[in-house]
Amino acid sequence: MATGNFDMIVIGAGPGGYVAAIRAAQLGLRVCVVERENLGGICLNWGCIPTKALLRSSEVFHLMERAKDYGLSADKIGYDLDAVVKRSRGVARQMEGGVKHLLKKNKVEVVMGEATLPARGKVSVKTEKGTEELSAKHIVLATGARARELPGLEADGDLVWTYRHALVPSRMPKKLLVIGSGAIGIEFASFYNTLGAETTVVEVMDQILPVEDRDIAALAKKQFVKQGMKIMEKATVKKLDRAKGKVTAHVETGGKVEKLEFDTVISAVGIVGNTEGLGLEELGVKVDRTHVVVDEYCRTGVEGLYAIGDIAGAPWLAHKASHEGVMVAELAAGGHPHPVRPESIAGCTYCQPQVASVGLTEAKAKEAGYEIRVGKFPFIGNGKAVALGEPEGLVKTVFDAKTGELLGAHMVGAEVTELIQGFVVGRQLETTEEDLMNTVFPHPTLSEMMHESVLAAYDRVIHI
Repeated sequence: MATGNFDMIVIGAGPGGYVAAIRAAQLGLRVCVVERENLGGICLNWGCIPTKALLRSSEVFHLMERAKDYGLSADKIGYDLDAVVKRSRGVARQMEGGVKHLLKKNKVEVVMGEATLPARGKVSVKTEKGTEELSAKHIVLATGARARELPGLEADGDLVWTYRHALVPSRMPKKLLVIGSGAIGIEFASFYNTLGAETTVVEVMDQILPVEDRDIAALAKKQFVKQGMKIMEKATVKKLDRAKGKVTAHVETGGKVEKLEFDTVISAVGIVGNTEGLGLEELGVKVDRTHVVVDEYCRTGVEGLYAIGDIAGAPWLAHKASHEGVMVAELAAGGHPHPVRPESIAGCTYCQPQVASVGLTEAKAKEAGYEIRVGKFPFIGNGKAVALGEPEGLVKTVFDAKTGELLGAHMVGAEVTELIQGFVVGRQLETTEEDLMNTVFPHPTLSEMMHESVLAAYDRVIHI
């Protein structure tokens, strides 16, 4: 049982919290982590990792269905949904065990329970055995977020699901409505559509994948429609009428309301920060629209209190949380780390085809006043993509025309979530178009398209 004084207490053991705890321990601090549910948080248990396990199953199924395209034969192709889910849950359990091992290896004490902050530097934890009173000079809030629920669209676990229900489905949807086309919504739409659900996606904005570059979103949409999805943009689900075994959705587009019938609805309309019940208001912590307001070093304004990850606002990405965790650990240990730059953090969506991006879209670059050069290169011009049987895709780069700075990179197609890191490193190193054009990319690889897109921005493209 953890007792007494610590140098740092971390509330929440997700990808922000457990990483902060491990880095602080490496730096010689005595650290305690408080977690109310699962080590690894939503990401490892109910988010990033198990969804990728599900999507891998659907990807393999998709390839099996295309066996003839590769000169292969596969008969009586099918799937066992329970087995697919069981594999996904097994992967999550393995990852949770890995986090437990890492915390133990680094001598981080773990308390399972519900935390509150009764006073500055104090943490009270309600556990199964009673209440533990802890204290520390540095306290890190890493409590994450949960699914946003809109009035009338609340999940019931039967007809209307959140991401949690969608990860452990009680049945295979036949007619599925997905509300919201951000990363979570489009990944589940892609999974269930591939396995045969008649899938409709409703997006309130004028394009699906609203944070992505318009060219990338348009190409992704084209592929989703080709796969049988129905996409409704500039549309709003006004209400859901629930009956036995069916839901009637009232969908408004262009001022007209259409009634559409489904057997399952997945609500993916954003997230809400887990700020309640911690005692933040009493401490003087500023909370804006469910997220803790912090400076560039994740400091809350209350001495010794930090907030990292989803609770501290966008971008809501595990890798952003982890790097903020490292940053605050180094601050607490007396170091001088660089602040995490949100504009240099890549976003990845693991639908079919994959989508990945970093930095400014073409539209955002223009809005910011840049004079720009834009390069595009299609997958059809790349030998490896054609050999893989994945010729549908695009790599797009945006440069500052005056300085050659790489302002943004955007991709859609096979394995782009693995490719994007090349441009992330480039931005981190403040590379220019000249550096990228003089870099020799190996052949035959998908990465050659990154090179070609840069060449295209400066009218030097070779293969189109």
